[in-house]
Amino acid sequence: MGIMEIIGIAGSVSLLSGWRLYLTVFATGVAMQTGAVPIPEHLESLQVLANPWVMGAAGLAALLEFFADKVAWLDSVWDGIHTFIRPVGGALLALAVVDPSDPATQVIAFVLGGGGALLAHGGKAGARAVVNTSPEPVSNVVVSTAEDVATAGLLYATYEYPYVAGGIALGLLALTAWLLIKARNFVRRIFGRGAEATRPAD
Repeated sequence: MGIMEIIGIAGSVSLLSGWRLYLTVFATGVAMQTGAVPIPEHLESLQVLANPWVMGAAGLAALLEFFADKVAWLDSVWDGIHTFIRPVGGALLALAVVDPSDPATQVIAFVLGGGGALLAHGGKAGARAVVNTSPEPVSNVVVSTAEDVATAGLLYATYEYPYVAGGIALGLLALTAWLLIKARNFVRRIFGRGAEATRPAD
């Protein structure tokens, strides 16, 4: 496996962890247990995710997140709690992908993996906060379900087709940046309206 494929896998996994850390861990473990996604020998360190105890804990946490993420504002509380958890998880998963015999590359992967997961988490949390302003609950459920499906599908594509993992990572990065911009613009509009409402009349 070439360096670009390895970087692509590490980037994709860390970014997806910023969306759905537990689902990323659980789905990877299930795929390795069933042989649906053959993990290259270079990524043997990821085999720990196939441990039944790790899979059980990740599966339970993924189930809790599945329901919490579909309730307006409870999802934002959940995201707030995981501001510290998802980046660490993304960093550790990226660390497991790179060559363990190269300490410099591992440090870079850990830092960039954590940064990527934090960035993706910020985009997700910001977008969901915007969705939560909708008075009806359907949009929240639709967006959350789309995140579940996209995470599972992109994770499968990342492992099954390592040579396109870099493209997937770039796509996720672009989507995250777009979500952050949208959330920022929305917050500016809200605070702008609030400032106008409190401004004394001439």
